[in-house]
Amino acid sequence: MAAISGKTRNILMLLLSTGLAAIGQLFFKASLAPFAPAIFAVGFLSYVASTVAYFYVLSRAHLSWTYGIGGLSYIFTVVLAYFVLRESIPPLRWLGVLIITFGVLLVGAS
Repeated sequence: MAAISGKTRNILMLLLSTGLAAIGQLFFKASLAPFAPAIFAVGFLSYVASTVAYFYVLSRAHLSWTYGIGGLSYIFTVVLAYFVLRESIPPLRWLGVLIITFGVLLVGAS
């Protein structure tokens, strides 16, 4: 099995970090009405794991690249809100998500 290159590993860790951040938001939202400490704790732990993964990449890549890819968190959160929470997402917000996606792709390719 071939070793994963450094940039590929960084991208995978950023995907993990941003995905966990979005999942943390989902659990935070679910824990608030009514307040459910166990669900809140899962959201908090997701955020902690997200931060650890982010620090891993930050220690190995440029901040301008790492932070730019972090925009995936917003994309993942909107998608999760739509599919899991069944939130209504207006067309203008979907357009914003597409623009952010394009921006993240440009940053990632650099």
